Amino acid sequence: MTQVFDVIGDIHGCFSEFKQLTLELGYEWATGIPIHPRGRMLAFVGDLTDRGPDSVSVIKTVCQLVSEDKAYYVPGNHCDKLYRYFLGRKVQTTHGLETTVAELKTLSKSEWKEIKDAFIKLYESSPLYQTLDHDRLVIAHAGIREDYIGRHDKRVKTFVLYGDITGKNNADGTPERRDWALHYKGDRWIIYGHTPVKEVRFLHKTANIDTGCVFGGKLSALRYPEMELKSVPSTMPFVEEKFRSFPDNT
Repeated sequence: MTQVFDVIGDIHGCFSEFKQLTLELGYEWATGIPIHPRGRMLAFVGDLTDRGPDSVSVIKTVCQLVSEDKAYYVPGNHCDKLYRYFLGRKVQTTHGLETTVAELKTLSKSEWKEIKDAFIKLYESSPLYQTLDHDRLVIAHAGIREDYIGRHDKRVKTFVLYGDITGKNNADGTPERRDWALHYKGDRWIIYGHTPVKEVRFLHKTANIDTGCVFGGKLSALRYPEMELKSVPSTMPFVEEKFRSFPDNT
């Protein structure tokens, strides 16, 4: 039997857009978390926090959903950085983490500990990538090469968190990344995010669903297996230079 999911792109603290999107997908919030009356499951491609206005509410909601086995989640690079921050490791509170830290500092000590413990549990109990629907669907934050599926070593972790990085930087300081989806030949669907695009990008059997909500684009969901899209517009200012375009984008 085919499993049914609604895969949500990078939220980055845009809680109001996330709630609106789930409502439009038919989820109900009567219990305080989005539950679908017909048993559909949410799945998250990572980067729950940073830059947006309400990362704490996103953390609370996703942690509760996953802990109650009502959603799937994979970590993004921003999730990995927040995890290391919570562990007390030395990380730079830049590139968006500063907004999440500012939110956390407004909490009471008990609330801060509750959020910290819940997020650490979420991160440590979640795989680098999810293989779902009887191996027909893979969800990975920045994508995954076909020959990496089944592996969980350091090289695979770097790929799924950051993409196919070259080791060089772009002019704006962001890591230069190869277009791995261009060469994907697998039979599984790969749904991912990480790289903001103005429209969901389908290429071969891959779909980039990060439509840059935190940069003023929209928050998108891909309904699987229907492969139908649902999006809500962002309330954030539009930042043109944050979006990547591809000559082969369709």
